[in-house]
Amino acid sequence: MLSSLCRSLLLLALVACAPVAFAADRFIVVSSTTSTESSGLFGHILPIFTEQTGIEVRVVAGGTGQAIKNAYNGDADVLFVHHQPSEEKFVADGDGVRRYEVMYNDFVIVGPAADPAAVAGMQEAPAALAKIAEARAPFASRGDDSGTHKTELALWADTGTDPKAASGSWYREIGSGMGATLNTASAMDAYTLSDRGSWLSFENKGNLKILVEGDPKLFNQYGVILVNAKKHPHVKAEEGQAFVDWLISPQGQAAIAELTINGEQAFFPNASGD
Repeated sequence: MLSSLCRSLLLLALVACAPVAFAADRFIVVSSTTSTESSGLFGHILPIFTEQTGIEVRVVAGGTGQAIKNAYNGDADVLFVHHQPSEEKFVADGDGVRRYEVMYNDFVIVGPAADPAAVAGMQEAPAALAKIAEARAPFASRGDDSGTHKTELALWADTGTDPKAASGSWYREIGSGMGATLNTASAMDAYTLSDRGSWLSFENKGNLKILVEGDPKLFNQYGVILVNAKKHPHVKAEEGQAFVDWLISPQGQAAIAELTINGEQAFFPNASGD
């Protein structure tokens, strides 16, 4: 009698647990940049995606450089970052299936309200950086091979200045994410380059304020790519493609547009729907 009861209870337990085990298998890993995480974008859109599809999304957030390395290693199903040349190379190398544009915002140069380099209101970001270098005013760089860091270095290249020659003096390479870099800039009353989403969600602004914005060179495009299962056979191609398709669908684009921080829209959807 006891043995029969035990078998019945075991069967009931297996039946009860089966849907949970099945649901737990429906997840993907997304390798992404810190700005999509720190801005609150994922916290806003992922529950909507999961509710609509039943697919859980597990995010590994790091600088774009690290995120792409993770994807090259096959440690993700989807890559979602913001440095187009690197994204296109990832696809050209055969590690990604196809790149889709998803959304954009912009970068801003923030700095102390006292503005010792007198760059407030300037229209050209490289010219502003040149004045910061000339004034030897403190500048906090992410220094982490992220999309933001790559953009910063491209802007410095336009000035003809090599800031790394001043590393450790007025130019400080933090080697960390946007939040840590903004915290350092706030503590030092230093200038830095930030994506707008991270800036809007950053609470420890101190004396920092936006000083330079609006230069077309500060445009910040995000792209999403399914990791190629032909090169990395364990990739969950069906679920990963479902996430890509949702991001560029009217539903995903609307969810992205809904995110506001302190009343300001954080990202602007611009998927072609192609």
